[in-house]
This record gives sequence, C-alpha cells and structure tokens, in this order.
Amino acid sequence: MEISAETRSALHLNGSEVGKRVSVRRLAEDGDAGAKFTDTVGVLTSWNDGVLSITRRDGERVRIDESALVAGKVVPPEPARRRGPAASYRELARVAARGWPPVESEPLGEWVLRAAAGFTRRANSALPTGDPGVGADEALDAVSAWYAERGLPAYVQASTGAEGTDELLCAALEERGWVREVTAELWTGGLAPVADAVDPDTAAVVLSRHTDEAWLARYRRKGVTEVARRVLEGGPSVWFATVPGREGEPPAAIGRCVVDGRWAGFAAVEVAPERRREGLATRVMAALAGQALKEGASAGWLQVETDNTGARRLYDALGFTAHHAYHHYRSPEA
Repeated sequence: MEISAETRSALHLNGSEVGKRVSVRRLAEDGDAGAKFTDTVGVLTSWNDGVLSITRRDGERVRIDESALVAGKVVPPEPARRRGPAASYRELARVAARGWPPVESEPLGEWVLRAAAGFTRRANSALPTGDPGVGADEALDAVSAWYAERGLPAYVQASTGAEGTDELLCAALEERGWVREVTAELWTGGLAPVADAVDPDTAAVVLSRHTDEAWLARYRRKGVTEVARRVLEGGPSVWFATVPGREGEPPAAIGRCVVDGRWAGFAAVEVAPERRREGLATRVMAALAGQALKEGASAGWLQVETDNTGARRLYDALGFTAHHAYHHYRSPEA
C-alpha cells in the first residue's frame, strides 16, 4: 500500500520524543488478520537506524520500522482510573518496599539495593526510584558487584505502565542482556468495600501480630528461615490472618497485611486446595481490611502475577484495579 503525502502529514514524531508516551499507527503486517493498520500506545524508548522501539503498559517492547508509520503523536499520561484511590507510582513503589522490607539495604543515588538471603525477588533486587547518580553502565556494574559480594544473583525491579515508571530503564536492561524473569502488577482499591464484603460476625478469622507454625504450615514457601520471618513480620504495622482448619490440619486459609499511613498492603492470601470456592480468601481480606480501617487506612494495594487468574478475579470483584506493572530483570552474569 502506498502512503500518501496527506497521510504522512499526520506523523508528528521524531527522535526528540524519546521518553514520552506516544500513539502510532503503522501498516499492518501480513499476519494481522486482514487489517490495514495496527495501533500501538506506549513509551517511545528509542528511535535508531530507522527503527522505533515502544514499550507498552505491560512491559512488552514493540519494534516498528519507520517506513511503515502512517501516523503518530505524543499523548498525555493515561487518564485517571474510574475507581480506586489516586496515587503516583513513586508513592506506591515506596509503600510497597516498606511493606516487604529486606534485612539489608544500601542506597545507590536514588536507587535502593536490597538483600534478604535470597528470600523472594522483591526483597533481593535493586529498586530504582530516581537517579542512581552515575551512568547506566556504572550503576548496573555496582548492582552486580553488590549482590555478588553476598552470593546472590543481581536483580533489578523495574516498572512500566504509569506516569514516572521505568520504560527507558527496561529498554536499557534488555539492550545489555538482562533477562526479564517475572512480570506482575500492583493493584489498588478502596478498603471499605473489602471490609464490607463479609459480615464480620460470621467470619471466623483470627488475627495476630506474628507468624506461628500453623500459619507457616499453610504458607506456600516451605522451610521458612529466620531471615524470611524477619521479612514477613517487617513493616510499619503488620497483621496475620488465619482461618482455622479442621482438627489436626493446617489452617484453611491465611493472609498478611501491612498498614502504612493511608495504605494497607495485602499479601500471602492462600487457601487450602480442598477448601477453595468457599469464600475463605474474601473472609481473610475482609478481616484484614477491617483492622486496617481501625488504624486509619483507607486505601489498599496488592501485587499479583499476570498469570494468576483466580486471584485476579477475586481482587477485581473486591474493587481493585491495576495501577502499573513491574518486572524483575536478572543480570546476564547471574
């Protein structure tokens, strides 16, 4: 298909827009089911040698030959969501980091290097929350060296899909051979609807300030070390929920919540396989939300992997919605 001069006049982009959110239309490829054009929205992360690279909200990088472009323009950040509390990415990144704290940390400019003897990537990855104070190569070398000193693989947790996230860093990591291993999303929602989801008088949920052997018996990560317990019990105001199981059996369901100002972060919501579809996860969430409301919180956050369809259905039903995605990149030397 030949592109007319009139069509080309709709192209309002050039290499100076790198780092901005854009919307482009290109000629469809042969496998695009008969469509003439394909639209892509995301952050323009590079424009070199006649090829554009655009990072979508979910972290996927799309490469487009500039000869296929039909139209393009810079677009504003995504509009505010129709439900859920308003929050910036930086606020949520810091709240989430406090809610799952490492046992050791060190600043690298505005990045934070975190370690916890390998217990979860979240507690054992560098968190970029601004400028590391040095160039990209020097920063990543410093990250690799810091984790090597501790006998750990080097990871960077980088985010996409909201204003102020790390699309340019994600592109730099991939260009340097860092491997994306896990993608998840951070969701937010109001606490009151969660607390009201279950009649508190019928929800037999026990709340505690600490883990115990029964709670850990239901937790999916077995062989929890003392370091892991320090991560689990760390945070501003931590609560653990338990739905007792049948006599002699582990709990039927568990959960964890960290209250931090207006925010309450939910994690480790797990249900015995044979007790699923009984509403136990909702009961756990409701009990924890009720406690968080008593402490003055009003908004909730949680992290869920993109392939966990059951959890995503539950959280959607409770009024949560995705705010941004985050990804763990492993060093090629790890």
